[in-house]
Amino acid sequence: MSFSNKKTKRRFEPNLQKKRYYLPSEKRWVTLTLSTKAMKTISKNGIETVVADMRRNGVKV
Repeated sequence: MSFSNKKTKRRFEPNLQKKRYYLPSEKRWVTLTLSTKAMKTISKNGIETVVADMRRNGVKV
């Protein structure tokens, strides 16, 4: 807060990154815009599982 007590709104944006992953089952690369939390989930569960969940939820990959 400043000396004059002026308050400003602060926005919290997600940490989005563009990342390429190789899908061995389809023999192709996919580029995804992901949060860093999603990248951690992919490294934990695997890209094939995450892409299957995304398609089940209606996201075109």
